[in-house]
Amino acid sequence: MRVIMLGDIPVEVTRKKMKTLRLGVYPPDGRVRISAPLKANDETVLRMATERLAWIERQREKFAAVPPPAPVDFVDGEVHAFLGKPCRLLVRERNSAARVDACGEPAIAITVRPGSTREQREAALLDWYRDRLSELIPPLIDRWRSVMNVSVAEWRIRRMKTRWGSCNIAARRVWFSLELARKPAPCLEYIVVHELTHLLERGHGARFKALMDGFLPDWRERRKLLNAAVNVG
Repeated sequence: MRVIMLGDIPVEVTRKKMKTLRLGVYPPDGRVRISAPLKANDETVLRMATERLAWIERQREKFAAVPPPAPVDFVDGEVHAFLGKPCRLLVRERNSAARVDACGEPAIAITVRPGSTREQREAALLDWYRDRLSELIPPLIDRWRSVMNVSVAEWRIRRMKTRWGSCNIAARRVWFSLELARKPAPCLEYIVVHELTHLLERGHGARFKALMDGFLPDWRERRKLLNAAVNVG
């Protein structure tokens, strides 16, 4: 990754095997990132960013106007999201291995050793999120790869800062964001279909959208839900 300056705005530039430049401004602090073709020089990237400067500044102003999220300590009584629903956290201390269980308020019970740290409680919850996604994703992949007539060699879950998923077309490997565990279930299916569609069409142009329309006609509504759903906790 390379950083170039657009006035006083740092722009992170990543070069990839792609045909066109892609610009994004990301929360929470309005970080600017450009994905560019391998052959694109800094002058070309900077010219594109300069042409979009007014839009970049508007996006950064929007993020600056949003109050910072409340600190999350993973303590008893906090509210966290699971599949789009708020769940109260119940923290129980026992001299046993950490474990997490869903129970019915809705609530999520975390059992940890006395004196556990914030990081240990967070790790326990994230491991539970990962386990739940590991149960939910395979049936969706099996269904949609049959419908779409594509093959998936491998899929994985990882924490992502700016994406909900990614697809390595050559390796036929698909990644899913761990944060999808917090989002409504239709959003997870949308990301599965989105990433598998990249096995048929690399970019996000007209053909990609036409394929998405055929596979999942309400994908735009699901995308809005994904981006509008607010994580609590």
